[in-house]
Amino acid sequence: MKKFFMIALIVVFAATGCATMDQQSKTTKGAVYGAGGGAVAGAVLGGIIGRDAKGAAIGAAAGAAIGGLTGAGVGRMMDNQEAEMRQALAQSEEVAIRREGDLLALTLKGDVTFDVDSDVVLPGLYNEIERIAQILVKYPQTTIVVEGHTDSTGSDAYNQGLSERRAWSVQRLLTERGVSPARISAVGYGESRPVASNDNPGGRQMNRRVEIRVNPNTGQQPY
Repeated sequence: MKKFFMIALIVVFAATGCATMDQQSKTTKGAVYGAGGGAVAGAVLGGIIGRDAKGAAIGAAAGAAIGGLTGAGVGRMMDNQEAEMRQALAQSEEVAIRREGDLLALTLKGDVTFDVDSDVVLPGLYNEIERIAQILVKYPQTTIVVEGHTDSTGSDAYNQGLSERRAWSVQRLLTERGVSPARISAVGYGESRPVASNDNPGGRQMNRRVEIRVNPNTGQQPY
């Protein structure tokens, strides 16, 4: 048993040691991660079936191949979705896009999304939300989390409620535009996750935001 686990680890290190992570594309990273995970799973299964190190080695090789293809597919799908989002929103100053591994995050700036103390999305942002929804519909292999955030003005309890209502408003607009409700969840974080200092107007403006976080659907809970 210990012997085929060691072989599995060797296969993982061989798969991941071919290139440093900061030099790889996101698609390549997905392939490497998938190959590593597939190798471990394949080695365990191969060892159980073959009951020896040879079986583990065969299982590890097969698992690495299958896992690598799966990981590369996920990375490529997220690459394509990011490229389409950036093209569709290239002229928008209201939405910022960033990539975090295989996660795609879209930030809707609070001051242009909502009036002060309101959870009603301003009509001026409808075009951007329409474009976002159109692309999300094209990629049903993803799950979406809509997050509401506020600055520290006001009480914790009030900010928490406001952030939740704003997240629900954006979630509703996405579903009205064809995104499956089963793919979307909404959550409010109030003032608990600032991205800038609340000690000045500029920082508070950055903290008042809604984020749409798009995750590849791997069967795990979304972020």
